[in-house]
Amino acid sequence: MLAQAIIASAPDGILLVDDSNHILLANSAMEKICGYTRTELVGQPVEIFLPPQARERHRTNVQRYAANPQQRPMGMVENLSLQHKSGRMVPVDIALGQVVRDGGQATVVFVRDITGIKELQRQMQFHATRDTLTGLANRWMFNQHLAQAFRQMGRQPGKLALLLLDLDDFKSANDRHGHAVGDLVLVEAARRIAASVRTGDVIARLGGDEFVVLLREIGTSDAVVVAEKIVEALAQPCMVEGHGITLGGSIGIAYCPDDAQDADTLMRYADMAMYRAKSLGRGQCAVYSASMAQQIAHRARVRDRLKLALDAGELQLCYQPQIRLPGQTVTGVEALLRWTDAELGEQHPADFIPIAESADLIVPIGEWVIEMACRQAVAWRDAGMPLRVGVNLSARQFRNEALADQIRTTLERHGLDPALIELEITESEAMADPKRTGQLLKRLRGLGVAIALDDFGTGHSSLAYLRELPVTRLKIDKAFIRPIGEPGSETVLVKAILALASTLGLEVVAEGVETRAQLDFLRDNGCNAYQGWLFAKAVPAERVTALVQAMQR
Repeated sequence: MLAQAIIASAPDGILLVDDSNHILLANSAMEKICGYTRTELVGQPVEIFLPPQARERHRTNVQRYAANPQQRPMGMVENLSLQHKSGRMVPVDIALGQVVRDGGQATVVFVRDITGIKELQRQMQFHATRDTLTGLANRWMFNQHLAQAFRQMGRQPGKLALLLLDLDDFKSANDRHGHAVGDLVLVEAARRIAASVRTGDVIARLGGDEFVVLLREIGTSDAVVVAEKIVEALAQPCMVEGHGITLGGSIGIAYCPDDAQDADTLMRYADMAMYRAKSLGRGQCAVYSASMAQQIAHRARVRDRLKLALDAGELQLCYQPQIRLPGQTVTGVEALLRWTDAELGEQHPADFIPIAESADLIVPIGEWVIEMACRQAVAWRDAGMPLRVGVNLSARQFRNEALADQIRTTLERHGLDPALIELEITESEAMADPKRTGQLLKRLRGLGVAIALDDFGTGHSSLAYLRELPVTRLKIDKAFIRPIGEPGSETVLVKAILALASTLGLEVVAEGVETRAQLDFLRDNGCNAYQGWLFAKAVPAERVTALVQAMQR
């Protein structure tokens, strides 16, 4: 009786099988595992747990075991399963033992349902080889595929193409809308990439917003077509959690064996090509070339020297005067960053600013610019020349939620009237997320600083949004000023901007004024102010002081 109670309460299934392979006994745990009742099991051959196609092989194994019966613990045979009464397969582990019964021998079969263990193993395998967010292969798994592809190159002649992809301005979406929305953006990007390639191609997320695609047996031109297809797919409008988001991606392409003969070099070359694509603008593809290594080395050198210059205080601000119309009164200046390196020589902002942005140096540089601009504004005020100083905000600065507090602290530390500082944000950046832009600009405007919308005319502003933004001035991009006065030049857009600003009660500053004809046109059409080489280039602070004093005299 005690033995029967023990068998009945055992957590594993227990079967007693005679020497003809028929079931003599089954416990309640076995009923749960297989779906049959004990009454249905007793007298049946154990093949009842196997699909028909596996029964003959099982009989052969049983005969082999009967010829040499012995104890067999669990874990000796992998990938065992039995067929449930419903037809589904249940993963199990089995142990065997021998008992004496009625003068003969019988086999005790211990059956353990390992469905939970198998599921845990599956999950562990998934997490070890897959990106948990997108379901794509992870970096480790991709490296296995890449290594295998290189091993097969000798046996299967053909070309490998590696496409390294980085989403354009993903950090902006993450900062503006939060990580939850950012994660959904990555999932959507993964879906679009997968839909743009062949079924057998390997796609992986390496981390962050970086993806990679491995194309086997593909021609050079075909790989470029695939890359362009991915770029086009990513460029389509995307709505995530009610937010309109532009994905976009830049892709670098490298080939084996044309460019590299090992995996590490191929990946490195694709990375170089991707940075080249980014430098060309959003949504671009670039194929690796030998010259890229030199360009990457130069960028790295500029980055390192720029960091040293920032730490050593070797950066410089120059100031371009802004002249009020009518008349010739200097009422303000625009602060412009300049850098001359002891090793690299004079560096143009258009060259080193993008490097600063990619190297996360632009925020500390931007903070330094605001600090220096405030110091100079105080110096001019104390000298009896209260000039308003315009400071350009980088896109990364503008997305910083602490920006308003940082500027307030700086103004208070210098005891500076906020009206003497003007913050400039490009129209394109302002229109990227008008709602958030409006909220942040209202906070900044609440400090008392002036707000200018820079490069106006290039960012496709909505008039409805423009009316809501708390800007004080529009700055017409120099691209619209340059043709004025040339034969056949079109001035309708400039006139329209001036009329629009007048209607909205906004001042207008024209940038890049270089000729008398341009100045006369702007004055005649009601422009409020201008800056450009016609009056002065960007010059050191002491030159501005001399210019203003000369005009006062």
